[in-house]
Amino acid sequence: MAVEELQAIIQRCQILEEADFKGEDFNLFQVAGQKCLEDGYAAQLLEVIQNEKNKVIIKNMGWNLISPLVRCIFMYKEDDDKREHCLRILDQLAQLCNPKELFLGLLEQIEQTSGEQVCQTVMLLLQPLQTVLLKLQNKKAYSVGLSLAMIMNQLTPLPVPYTKQQIQEDKLGLCRCCNAVVDFAKPFVNEVVKNMEKSSEYNNMELKEELIKFCMKSLKYPLLTAQVEQLEGIEEHPFRQFATEIIDILWNMGELIPLMFVHLKGKSPLWEDQEFAEMEQKNSADSLACLSYLIFVQHFGVKCFPVVFSPSYLLLCNMTHIEVLLKRTEESVLSKGLDLFESCLLRMEDNSLLHHYLEFRDFINVPQDLVKIMTLCPMEHMRKKSLNILQLFIDKFDTEGKYTLFRCLLKTSNHAGVEGYIIKNIKDQIHLASTEYDNIWFTGHHLISLLDLVLSLPEGAETDLLQNSDRIMASLNLLRYLVIKDCESDYQTGVWTTLGKIEQNFLKPLRVGLNMSKAHYEAEIKNKKENRKEAQSSNTVCSLTVSGEKMMPMTTGMQLQVLHSALFTFDLIESVLARVEELIEVKTKAVMDEKS
Repeated sequence: MAVEELQAIIQRCQILEEADFKGEDFNLFQVAGQKCLEDGYAAQLLEVIQNEKNKVIIKNMGWNLISPLVRCIFMYKEDDDKREHCLRILDQLAQLCNPKELFLGLLEQIEQTSGEQVCQTVMLLLQPLQTVLLKLQNKKAYSVGLSLAMIMNQLTPLPVPYTKQQIQEDKLGLCRCCNAVVDFAKPFVNEVVKNMEKSSEYNNMELKEELIKFCMKSLKYPLLTAQVEQLEGIEEHPFRQFATEIIDILWNMGELIPLMFVHLKGKSPLWEDQEFAEMEQKNSADSLACLSYLIFVQHFGVKCFPVVFSPSYLLLCNMTHIEVLLKRTEESVLSKGLDLFESCLLRMEDNSLLHHYLEFRDFINVPQDLVKIMTLCPMEHMRKKSLNILQLFIDKFDTEGKYTLFRCLLKTSNHAGVEGYIIKNIKDQIHLASTEYDNIWFTGHHLISLLDLVLSLPEGAETDLLQNSDRIMASLNLLRYLVIKDCESDYQTGVWTTLGKIEQNFLKPLRVGLNMSKAHYEAEIKNKKENRKEAQSSNTVCSLTVSGEKMMPMTTGMQLQVLHSALFTFDLIESVLARVEELIEVKTKAVMDEKS
């Protein structure tokens, strides 16, 4: 019945001129063709389409069959002959239909797909879409750009496979689809490359720009979040293959090197909509950061990169990208930022990075981002790696650079553990300065200025000593070292000239604070013990506040353990403080004896 209806419509249209086709004819053809497909008469429909007499009809009306055709293809199994007939129909439509009409029909079908069928639909329609685009003469660049943008927009919501198992399974087909999209774009890339000498032609430049946009989108998704390291057991890593293809496209079009340095020019397109402009800038920053990671860490396209830049200049170029990556919270992106930073630093010799680089905003922002990762990231391996990279960063600076960086981190880290770590670094630099004659930054008045930051309590005697214990212990150990060292070095550090200030701003408030804190915690312990005797059970659950933070509900016994641990910390601080005071007293007495 369906075939007869179709034949009747075909016979009616065969006697009409192309200009006489009416809307009713289009509708009747679509309904009849759809019914043929749904009733299993794909072979008969294929014969109608292949008939030379129907060429004009198919040219004008065939594109209407795209939607039902795609539905039927997915309905049949791979080995079903009916599916094969449908695929041949699709190929015939790509050859015979009006390119403009079919182009819109194919795009509409891609736009309407969703969920698990996105990649299947895209891969199915890429070949006919490519065939149609190659036929277009007018607005070809615009159409290619629209196609690529539509495809990437449909793929972007899909989760990117990350683990080895996920990549191998490729459940939604994203890995295969991405590489299929690159193959789809290759003829247009070749066209641009072939006409590079005639690049003044507007259409060619326009097509090149659309392809660059596609590459930038691909760098942001899926490559920014994808696992692109070589994985054991996967010979042809789909995302590594995809990354290679994207970088090859940029290189072949002569855009790889310019993109690597575009952010240094400070130029960006002007958009009337400020919100849109900011979004475009962010997307571009993410893409360029990913590109930098692929080149300098994974070494994609590194053979194309000029070997004329110094390691410090490459670090300067990459700091913007590193900052972009380190501000993200996803492990896959954050790890790329850490790897890129580490890779740039490992190219440099220790003490080779000039202090002038700290005048660049990124050189101050990035270590602050590292501090946030060290203190806030829930993943331990990320925290440890950030700490190692921070030390690597410190080691690369010259002496003045280290001095400036230490001052900055002490003022901005707002974390006692980090401040303690920096103070230990300061101690190491002071020790090195005692063996170097030209080191002026960790001796004399420069050191005294730095010690004003180190040997102080944020809130005087009322400082929370428990919360700041790491910083306080590091400061006391540094002061103890200075007192002992200056006995041997004839006051090289200059610490004795500012001893009165140190005692006033640090030692005396610390002693008062210790006495207050110990008395408070001892009273708390006594109170808890008395309450426990009165309580029916020592397992009574209570709440406890330590260092201004409310702890999880604990039994009285658990609270007592915490309080005793705090007292132990105070005792430790007090023992080092007593040793420092003893050393100062001995030294002062020795000096007075010499004068008398």
